[in-house]
Amino acid sequence: MTPHPVDIHVGMRVRLRRTLLGMSQERLASAVGLTFQQIQKYERGKNRIGSSRLYQFANILEVPVAFFFEDMPGDATQGLNAGGNMPSDDVLSKRETLELVRAYYRIPSELARRRVSELIRSLARQDETTTH
Repeated sequence: MTPHPVDIHVGMRVRLRRTLLGMSQERLASAVGLTFQQIQKYERGKNRIGSSRLYQFANILEVPVAFFFEDMPGDATQGLNAGGNMPSDDVLSKRETLELVRAYYRIPSELARRRVSELIRSLARQDETTTH
């Protein structure tokens, strides 16, 4: 049976937040009294996350429950490939993106973070002008 697109999206958001916090599947599983294999199934959308479990995840991952539904297309099936899965080119699910965000937030100085952000935006604009 193909996972429902909403379950896939919610699972991806659990994985995103867990990864941004640098938390392993094992650690999250332990915090909610599950096995890491169960966490894997949740993150892939193979198992649906019940409301009380989602509430637990929200508390442990320090986000509101609504976080798991953010950025979901209005039509829950929109954006799925032929196999019923979310496309793998989602920039937020790439390891490089997650590592960059984690490193960014480890910079202790707010001023330094702001300057790094400005540098990245400047480089992106520069790249846009040279490619067009």
